[in-house]
Amino acid sequence: MRSTLFNVAYWVLSFFYAVMATIASLVPGRGVMTWVIRRYTQRMMWALHWIAGVKVDLRGRERLPQGAFIIAAKHHSWGDGFVMFANVDNLAFVTGDHLERIPLLRGILRKLGAIVVNNCGGPEARRALTDASAAAHAEGKRILIYPEGHLAGPGERFRYRTGVWHMSADFDLPVVPVATNLGLFWRQQEFRKTAGTATVEFLDPIPAGLSKAEFMARLENAIETRTSELIAAETGQPAAPAVLVEWDGRRNVRPTETLAAQSA
Repeated sequence: MRSTLFNVAYWVLSFFYAVMATIASLVPGRGVMTWVIRRYTQRMMWALHWIAGVKVDLRGRERLPQGAFIIAAKHHSWGDGFVMFANVDNLAFVTGDHLERIPLLRGILRKLGAIVVNNCGGPEARRALTDASAAAHAEGKRILIYPEGHLAGPGERFRYRTGVWHMSADFDLPVVPVATNLGLFWRQQEFRKTAGTATVEFLDPIPAGLSKAEFMARLENAIETRTSELIAAETGQPAAPAVLVEWDGRRNVRPTETLAAQSA
């Protein structure tokens, strides 16, 4: 029943604030749009807590640097973005171009200063990421990116993409990793929600200036190790390394060992 009520609230709030955001996109400047999105995400966090019964314990805010920085987060759930936008000021985010195909959303994303890149990657996506990130950095924004590029289930991980290293190197910005076990309570895009207290944690910032290999190893190790620990603390099971899966172009994913066996 709680899941049903929350999902009703989810779509009612989303529709209402989509209309508000569409109107705000016509107003000069980003102040009104920022206010609308902040209120939307705060209302969603309220609904998640009081309707779905999922409270979010956000830890490590004292680790956030002053000024501009990059947040590189584990992506378990549609709820991840609500947590970040409800709690971090002056935030831009990196997203795939699939969102621009949703009616009305293209104008909203542009007004927000979202960094929209081609989901297929490649040199053009890299250039688009650089250009859009430069514009966000020039405005002093913090940048949110999900380096795996996909929603991972608890205990799963995708290959980490290097766009976050390029942004850190281009703009000399520290990167704050984020670990989570929110997927235990709101898994990916699933209808069902499980009541309880989810943990989202900002970890120690990774400084700019590292080599690509060192940076990516530190980022993945920090996020995946702490995420496994948070999952283990909630489930009571020993912490275990996440299983590497490959995106097959659809919603479902398959472990890399399965893919290797099929191609053998």
